[in-house]
Amino acid sequence: MSHDDNRPAKRGKTIYSFFRKSGNDNENTPSTSNVDTENTPSASNVDIENTPSASNVDTSIQFDTSSLERDPGKRIPICEYPINQCDEIRRAYIKLGPYQPKLFEYPRTLFGQQRRRFQYSWFSQFSWLEYSPTTDKAYCLPCFVFEKNPANRSSLITDGFNNWKRVNDGKKCAFLQHVGGQSSPHNTCVRCADDLMKSSQHIEKVIHKQPKEQIWKNRLRLKATIESVRWLTFQACAFRGHDESIDSMNRGNFIELIKYTTHWNDKVAEVVLENAPRNAKYTSPLIQKEILHILADKVRTKIHEEVGESTYCILVDEAKDASNREQMAIVLRFVDKDGFVLERFFEIVRVEDTSSATLKKEISRVLINCDLQIDKMRGQGYDGASNMRGAWNGLQALFLRDCPYAYYVHCFAHRLQLALVAAAKDVAHIWLFFSTLNSIINLITASPKRHGELQSTQATDIAHMLDIGERETGRGANQIGTLHRPGATRWGSHYDSVSDLIEMYNASCSVVETLIKDGATNSIRGEATGTFKAMTSFEFIFVLHLLEKIMGVTNSLCRALQNKSQDILTAMNLVRSTKDVLKKLRLDGWDIFFEEVELFCKKHDIDMPDMNALYKIGTRRACQQRDDITVEHHYRVDLFNDTIDYQLEELNTRFSEGTIELLTLSSSLDPSNDFKAFNIDDICKLAEKFYPGDFTSKDLRLLRYQLKLFEAELHLDIFQNISTLSELCQRLTQTNRAQTYYLIDRMIRLVLTLPVSTATTERAFSAMKHIKTVLRNKMEDEYLTDSLIVYIEKELSMDIDSDSIITDFEKLKERRVLLH
Repeated sequence: MSHDDNRPAKRGKTIYSFFRKSGNDNENTPSTSNVDTENTPSASNVDIENTPSASNVDTSIQFDTSSLERDPGKRIPICEYPINQCDEIRRAYIKLGPYQPKLFEYPRTLFGQQRRRFQYSWFSQFSWLEYSPTTDKAYCLPCFVFEKNPANRSSLITDGFNNWKRVNDGKKCAFLQHVGGQSSPHNTCVRCADDLMKSSQHIEKVIHKQPKEQIWKNRLRLKATIESVRWLTFQACAFRGHDESIDSMNRGNFIELIKYTTHWNDKVAEVVLENAPRNAKYTSPLIQKEILHILADKVRTKIHEEVGESTYCILVDEAKDASNREQMAIVLRFVDKDGFVLERFFEIVRVEDTSSATLKKEISRVLINCDLQIDKMRGQGYDGASNMRGAWNGLQALFLRDCPYAYYVHCFAHRLQLALVAAAKDVAHIWLFFSTLNSIINLITASPKRHGELQSTQATDIAHMLDIGERETGRGANQIGTLHRPGATRWGSHYDSVSDLIEMYNASCSVVETLIKDGATNSIRGEATGTFKAMTSFEFIFVLHLLEKIMGVTNSLCRALQNKSQDILTAMNLVRSTKDVLKKLRLDGWDIFFEEVELFCKKHDIDMPDMNALYKIGTRRACQQRDDITVEHHYRVDLFNDTIDYQLEELNTRFSEGTIELLTLSSSLDPSNDFKAFNIDDICKLAEKFYPGDFTSKDLRLLRYQLKLFEAELHLDIFQNISTLSELCQRLTQTNRAQTYYLIDRMIRLVLTLPVSTATTERAFSAMKHIKTVLRNKMEDEYLTDSLIVYIEKELSMDIDSDSIITDFEKLKERRVLLH
């Protein structure tokens, strides 16, 4: 054997080898065989593309590009970032584009005897231009990103430019002078920005050029990863598994889904997993999160495009996740170009505390980073917590200081729930009823054995009623349910609890009777005896049916208020209709109601009192009695009428729109009943007093003329059979009347933007329970946010093309594999 045979194989030279330091600098570098691999992922799941080489290792903390400061007056220079992150920061800023906020009025600066200001039209003339609302100065994005020579740094790069007098000054225009000729520093920076984003033209990619067939395979492999990430996110499934090694029987949802794809697609099977090159498997957790983040960003971009230049409203609420972190959900409510009211989930943000200042800071950061101007906000929808609704230091008050037209509306559904909870707490016989109801539910559902007996008895009762014709068959009918406990914060839970007990009354009584006879201990038998006595009393049955009647009406209102496209005028009409139904029930509903109670008592062998007898109060001692009170008077006046009256009083207190001038004037636009409430003076007053930032003095004069013309056309067929303000907005758009009556259309959209309920934020928290479970409680905040927006906004996520995701994926950072 020759001496040369013992030499290690000669490594192929790359472009990096020409720039390495000479000498034995790597002698102290541990060899691969000495590296501790206990906590290192298996080689089959590692993308070498994302593993930094020794020369590129950066010991600094990983920087989150999603938190970059957009305001050019606040951001730090590129040179202050770690050297190995500078290109990543540059790509992020170039991808975000110049910060060009559209303010209703830019601040004026005094120049001599003239007051000049920045003009929004300059953005269209100079696409690179940026503006900082904080410093009231202009900046240049390409020069900020790439200019390194201090001698070439103008005020547009460092301190900002605000000499507005020099802008419209012909050839002496400061912006034109900054652009200069073809070889100017500005144009050099623009070319550098273009070259940086064209990764396929970088020298490394040119030297290691790959054939088209290999590029096609790379793209196919990445598409398989993209579609797997998208599908798993849609289904709220975890990506990774406990053991993802090749020998594992279950390598996690992500890899198993790709394996399943290979069973029916041979072309995919040839390029993924073990058949993929080790430097581009696209199966590592980092790649999965990068693709998910790109997908989520595209959804946010779509939402931003839907909002466009129109006004919007924010809906905000907080809740704790599975890891006990406080999360704040942000939902945007707006009217799209076709006149439809939309509520889109936009972001979920982790907050350290729920103080109004912290919440305002985080919401402002999210809006500014996504180029949504706060001065475009025209509504705020929160619950009634003091940190939200506080008139001086609440969240709504803080935003009103920045935008005086962002009016706060307390969530209608939350108000309704407060009215129901108040009745359950403050009315003695209702409180006693719910106390007994909780005892019944706790006694029956506390044990799996009792719960099983309840459902078994219910199944027998349903089968019997089907045989005798008391129930009808049908899809979804006659299902076996259970008893639900009423909750103070769960909308509609009181009605569900009451109606469940009526539905399962016979089965519940059977379970309690069994406990009286066969209870394990004396305490259980005693509790069951007292519970059975209470639930078989006539007064309990009376209140049970009374609350079912009242809460059945309010539950319909609650469900209607949770509709995403609900507008505030329709919501107020629904509240008024609910009040009218309750008043009618009080005046004319006694006889029918009492017949239902009497029929229920006869069916279940419950003793009924003599309604004409004198009602005995308390311990029945003579000194406690009122001789003129009969049993019928007690149940009809003291229970039936008083309960309805208290509920009406609570509704009137919680929904006192007559005291809110904004809502009163807005009702003049209500198209129901053939535009009966239409009033030109009130609409003009609404625009002048509450929306002066959206209507100039000239607009107000034109608005009155447009309203008069609009009133003259109300008899036309196109304006017939319209019941809601949202339908009117859509009809104006469909018939092109929105262009003729553009000021009326603007007014309608402003009113439609006002919030009704925060149900969409509650749905976001329900989705969060599916995404971040107990088993996935270590999810990072960005991963949770991206997963939620893709999961909730499936309608937008599923239409995003894989090719566009591949393009953004390639631009995200340097890739060792060609994709174009």
